[in-house]
Amino acid sequence: MTKSNSRLHFVHPALAQLASKFVAIFAITIALNFAVLNYANATKIERVVSPGGIEAWLVEDHSLPLITFKFAMEGGAAQDPDGKAGLANLVSGLIDEGAGEMDSQAFQGRLQELAISLLFQARRDTFEGSLKTLTEYSEEAFRLLRLALNEPRFDDEPVERIRAQVLTGIRASLQSPNEIASRAWMNIALPGHIYARELNGTIDSVNAITNDDLRGYVARVIAKDRLMISVVGDIDAARLAPLLDQIFGDLPDAATLTDVENATPVAGPVLDIIEMDIPQAIVRFGHAGLARNDPDFIPAYIVNHILGGGSFSSRLYAEIREKRGLAYSVYSYLFPLDHAAFFSGAVATQNERVGETISTLKEEILRMAETGPTEEELASAKSFLIGSYPLRFDTGEKIAEQLIGIQHANLGIEYINNRNGMIDAVTIEDVRRVARDLLMADNLIITIVGRPVGVTEINIDG
Repeated sequence: MTKSNSRLHFVHPALAQLASKFVAIFAITIALNFAVLNYANATKIERVVSPGGIEAWLVEDHSLPLITFKFAMEGGAAQDPDGKAGLANLVSGLIDEGAGEMDSQAFQGRLQELAISLLFQARRDTFEGSLKTLTEYSEEAFRLLRLALNEPRFDDEPVERIRAQVLTGIRASLQSPNEIASRAWMNIALPGHIYARELNGTIDSVNAITNDDLRGYVARVIAKDRLMISVVGDIDAARLAPLLDQIFGDLPDAATLTDVENATPVAGPVLDIIEMDIPQAIVRFGHAGLARNDPDFIPAYIVNHILGGGSFSSRLYAEIREKRGLAYSVYSYLFPLDHAAFFSGAVATQNERVGETISTLKEEILRMAETGPTEEELASAKSFLIGSYPLRFDTGEKIAEQLIGIQHANLGIEYINNRNGMIDAVTIEDVRRVARDLLMADNLIITIVGRPVGVTEINIDG
């Protein structure tokens, strides 16, 4: 959860004496952000198992005195109970607002005093945390992380403060055309499914969440059996292994998760127009996609890159922006969740040109489905996707994030070494077959927020 900056105005009594230390720490942090850690195609991942059996993936790098620590538990917002949507998100904003004997001010003051970054986030399928610390303060950083996970306080004052921040964000989202379009699209695609609930909740559901609900979520979801951990930086396996038990060893052995139904998005065509007085209409489009473990996911990823995922090089960008000037940007993407998968995209255009934009969009999706990419497009896409992959590993934080994603998708510890070979092995026959099977121009779910001129349910299907 992204929190208000109001907490930054809190001044710990000792901070005035530590100004020079902050300058040094800040300089090191900035240096990290701009340093290119040369892991391209050669990142060495070590599997570390603690004495208690907790596993982490480690990438050692001793060039800077910094440790990045990321972890995730399966569950996320999909574990919010009925009527309590937004519970996981609220937990993510509160779990570091006091723990053990330390109240919110003491806990946050200690983090700021030592320039420790500790953040939590709830996604639809996972509850995640991120810790960044200078090696010098890592023992204290890990102690604070252990406290947050095992002994969160959920005191009344921070609960109401963070609840108010969440509610402010929800009220703002109710006026956001992009948020309105996304909500409407998901509600049409998966009616009644837990994925169609608001991740941040609604005003009513967030107001209904109690302190006991917060504690209950932690007790049910934060456990060792669904835990994924990645560590990057100035630490070795000998030191990391016992730390894993110190941080996570007292968590419950097993989470108590509610089963989430596997779902397939409804078949289109469906058109939903939400009237809103804005100069540009927001258009969301899509249909069912492929699960991340589908054997055809890599070819589908390439197909989407050529169609709409490749930014300035994509067919949609060329036809909708460059040739016709219909929109500033247009894109598509594959969005696989644990229990549903989507092909989706968006474009914003003048209300008077919505019909032309959607017609062009459908024509390009149909053309890709019928004829697939050209040999030249496939070669260009493969070259870009292979050449740009190392950029996902040029900082410790990016590496840690990638390793969590690989663990969550169950792709295996050798995935980063095999991935480019998998891209290179895709043939023109593969992408043409997958394009034909994946893309359904006549089955799109389309939501429009704005006042589109001349667009009706009758003519949109033509």
